[in-house]
Amino acid sequence: MRKLMVCVLLLLGLTVPAAAQEATPAVPAFPPDGSRYALVEVASGFERPVFVIGANDGRERLFIVEQGGRIWIIQDGATLPSPFLDVSALVSRDANERGLLGLAFDPNYAENGQFFINYTDVNGDTAVLRYRVSTDDPNQADPNSAEYVIRVGQPYPNHNGGDIAFGPDGYLYVGMGDGGSAGDPQRHGQDPQSLLGKMLRLDVDGGTPYAIPADNPYVNDPRLLPEIWAIGLRNPWRFSFDRETGDLYIADVGQNQWEEVSFQPADSPGGENYGWNIMEGTHRYSGEPVIEGLTPPFAEYNHSQGCSVTGGYVYHGAVLPDLQGVYLFADYCSGLIWASARDTDGAWQTSLFKESGLVVSSFGQDDSGELYVVHHGGGIWKLVAAG
Repeated sequence: MRKLMVCVLLLLGLTVPAAAQEATPAVPAFPPDGSRYALVEVASGFERPVFVIGANDGRERLFIVEQGGRIWIIQDGATLPSPFLDVSALVSRDANERGLLGLAFDPNYAENGQFFINYTDVNGDTAVLRYRVSTDDPNQADPNSAEYVIRVGQPYPNHNGGDIAFGPDGYLYVGMGDGGSAGDPQRHGQDPQSLLGKMLRLDVDGGTPYAIPADNPYVNDPRLLPEIWAIGLRNPWRFSFDRETGDLYIADVGQNQWEEVSFQPADSPGGENYGWNIMEGTHRYSGEPVIEGLTPPFAEYNHSQGCSVTGGYVYHGAVLPDLQGVYLFADYCSGLIWASARDTDGAWQTSLFKESGLVVSSFGQDDSGELYVVHHGGGIWKLVAAG
């Protein structure tokens, strides 16, 4: 394990603790020159879009998630006239952070047609459902195929998490916020018997509605719920797996001062405690005693530079070779985009990449690994070479 180091980036005011894990083999040139890249709008007219993703089924489509409950398809540069799925009647839209929040395609979607959504239902509670594509139209989901995977009660209308993604292990990961209000008043982040404030890991193929993976960290520990993969999260709005290494990046929205991004290596057995609400980033938050073994973020920034972190992806596309292995993330309020990577010594480096001018609600990848930015005001933008 490497010693914890702190690199203060004077230009940005970012505090970037070094990773405790070993460096990945590929070390990209850093920092990337943001002026060599541009964001180009590829689609517009969406209502509060929150996610974009490819299905990895060979059809080269983009699926756009609207917070109000519709999923649209962009095919051959045009948005199809009918939504892929419309669950607007099922979701609650009475608060800024509620709605249809996440979409994940089964790793075997090309064969089984299964995909999963995460939304807050009409009661405001989290619901993760399994759907299937229509048997006669690849651009239409079967609305009657819905099956509940898991429901989690939400005591307040904010901090719902909402992201879901399949890991390289084939299990479904579900990011759960702490249940809301401010400061985690019900202490869900550190509560071993609550699914709130956690990263969950579910085997959606091994049981009905799911099974517990045999190697989840708390399977044999009755003090913690077996669905839990990691604890101590406030609101992991967006997280992602490196499509080449399998490493996990979790962007956790902060309270009043600090936004953070944490790293979990692909060979982790799980069980990390990311600190909330004892810590906000690398800073003490509550009066709770500090627990040994908390996992600090590798990047954080204060609210002089934004208000809400939006996690992104490690770039592994083919069009922008100098960005290979670089992780990009942003702030929802300021539109600033940062780049992070580890140097040859394994220490994290983070620098300002670009001022987007967008309200960045999410990033996304297409089937080829090219990177997109979602503007909550209605557009989808692609990262390209400038010029």
